[in-house]
Amino acid sequence: MDKELKIKLTIANRVYPLTIKDHQEAALRNSAKRIEATIKKLEESYAVQDKQDVLAMCALQYAAQIEQNESAEIATSEEDVAQEKVTSLIDLIDVHMAAY
Repeated sequence: MDKELKIKLTIANRVYPLTIKDHQEAALRNSAKRIEATIKKLEESYAVQDKQDVLAMCALQYAAQIEQNESAEIATSEEDVAQEKVTSLIDLIDVHMAAY
C-alpha cells in the first residue's frame, strides 16, 4: 500500500502543495525541475515579461513532445503489424513450397 506524502513543488516562483502517493514523488520532483529548466531557457532565449506566457510556451513544448511520441508509437505499431503480416505470408509461402 502506497503511503501518501505532502510535498511542495515550486514552479515559476509559485509553491504548489500536493498530496501524492510516495511512488510518485521522484517523477513529480524531476518534472518540476525540467519545467523550471525549460522556463529558464525560454526566458533567456525570448524577451518574455509575463510568467504566464513562459508557462504557456513550456506547456506547448511538452504537449508537442507528447504528440510526437504518440505519432511515433502509432507508426511503430503499424510497422510491427505490417512486419507480422509479411512474416506470416513468408511462412505460408514456405509451407506451400515445401509441399512441392
